[in-house]
Amino acid sequence: MKKVLVVDDDGNLVEAIRYNLQKEGFLVVTADNGILAIELVRREKPSIIILDIMLPGMDGFEVCRIIRKEFLIPIIILSAKTEEVDKVLGLELGCDDYLTKPFSMRELIARIRTIQRRMQSNELEARPNRIERNAPISNLQFSEIGVDISGHKVLRNGKPIKLSPKEFDLLLLLMQSPGRVFQREYLIERIWGYDYEGTARTVDVHIRSLRKKIEINPGTPEHLMTVHGYGYKFELD
Repeated sequence: MKKVLVVDDDGNLVEAIRYNLQKEGFLVVTADNGILAIELVRREKPSIIILDIMLPGMDGFEVCRIIRKEFLIPIIILSAKTEEVDKVLGLELGCDDYLTKPFSMRELIARIRTIQRRMQSNELEARPNRIERNAPISNLQFSEIGVDISGHKVLRNGKPIKLSPKEFDLLLLLMQSPGRVFQREYLIERIWGYDYEGTARTVDVHIRSLRKKIEINPGTPEHLMTVHGYGYKFELD
């Protein structure tokens, strides 16, 4: 049974989310503040986190930043804020999706199911007996960047780099086809799913974050290259 952590100080909303997720077969744990949320993440190891931004004491952005330093658990941010800058900030901090209040429970569950399908797909791709492959690929290594697919780890010069689940998926997809140019729309469909309602801006934010983590000089990248007017590619040299 998948465990979901719901973090929100609105008790009525939390109970509504709990009720609907339990009907869908999820195990739900809750927190009404950021400090408790971080404690529960470390103790309960949830599969998905639903995180409100407007929390007492420590806001959701700070909670997201702290969690992302330690875990790769998918995070869906809930917020009454509709400004693009807030969505971009959430994405840059490593959240996987952003849902604006008010929202329907059906939409929230659909977003969770999308993340589940993507996680399951990643697990299948990491299995050595995947039918599409003649020879199993468990590791990728290009120059100083290495990916341990089964271990879900990325290393630069042998040192581990902490990536969000979306960043890992995006980097892996690009590295699996070096030199191939991917359109932003295609990346959205492959990484975020067909029913994702965000824009191509999401891809740009994640590429910028990846460059900061894997490039020697993010301003003049050597690997994650922009093909203007089209999309992105992973360059070997």
